[in-house]
Amino acid sequence: MGLLMFLLVAGLVGFGLFRRAMMHKIFSQAAHPPQVVTTQILAMTPWQPSFETIGSLRALEGAELTSEVAGIVRQVNFRSGERVKAGQLLVELVDDVERFSVVSQEAGLELARLTLKRDQAQAAIHAISQAQLESDEAEVRSRTAQCDQARAQLAKKRITAPFSGQMGITMLSPGQYLNAGDKIASLETLDQLRVDFTLPQQYLGHLTTGQTVRLSFEAWPGKTVPAHVVAYDSQVQAATRNVAVEARLDATTLRLLPGTFAHVTWEYGKSGPQLTLPQSAIAFNPYGATVFVVHRDKATEPQVQQVFITMGDTRGDQVAVSGGLKVGDEVVTSGQLKLTSGMPVKISHQAAPPDAAYPTPQEH
Repeated sequence: MGLLMFLLVAGLVGFGLFRRAMMHKIFSQAAHPPQVVTTQILAMTPWQPSFETIGSLRALEGAELTSEVAGIVRQVNFRSGERVKAGQLLVELVDDVERFSVVSQEAGLELARLTLKRDQAQAAIHAISQAQLESDEAEVRSRTAQCDQARAQLAKKRITAPFSGQMGITMLSPGQYLNAGDKIASLETLDQLRVDFTLPQQYLGHLTTGQTVRLSFEAWPGKTVPAHVVAYDSQVQAATRNVAVEARLDATTLRLLPGTFAHVTWEYGKSGPQLTLPQSAIAFNPYGATVFVVHRDKATEPQVQQVFITMGDTRGDQVAVSGGLKVGDEVVTSGQLKLTSGMPVKISHQAAPPDAAYPTPQEH
């Protein structure tokens, strides 16, 4: 009887403990159900260090043509959008007064030269003084300068192209009064363009002339144009700690215009394998960047553990990881907002975040 009583009591106590454990497990799972997440197995990915920025196109030679003197337009010798050559006459202003002034100054110069020639003959026989001869020579030099000045004033009435290029739109018409400094039209060399952009100072060690950058434009999606670095500024901008860079490109492949906005991709350094993650997998806090790593155990559901990582460069949707993870680690890429260390998770791959090196805008 004693043995039976002991076995009965032991069975009741064991059943109570088993029931309590099962109830605790049920309530625990109800309070913390597995979080549905997407994951990615880390592997080495080919990586080319690069930096993306924005730039602006500028003509190799460009100018806003203006008139140095005021006057009435006599003739306009070009049309809007026309290609012109260096030295080609573009605009003629009324120049009657200036031409008459040149004729007058040339006549005075001719008289001064005749006077000097006559006095030189007189000086040879000592008929006039040396002072008179020197005065005649000074008069010739003065008249020559006045004649050159008159010719220069006349030349300012004719505006010519300083270099070959394409004219912009003009509003100029014959008979119109043109003030000094008024815009005639813009002149740009569209076949040779430059792109101006800036780089942070930490990349100065990788920057050299002759490097190639790739340009892309919103007007021509999917197309890129190479450009070669020809110069960079001699100082870093104190306000932004950036350095200005200039690259030259061949604009004949696309119809590019100065002032066009360009996406600039600059590749530097040597390419090599890197551990990469989608940017959405990384969480930031005051102590650093973290990710959740999945640990699998056959006896239990997969659980996650928060791990601090060291980030490298970024490229599109990808981030290079230089510390904290290793090849083969399974990292949560989405659904980690409600996760804590030790929480069970349920793996799904139906809505994995983008992980493209060179993403393009998508609308769904």
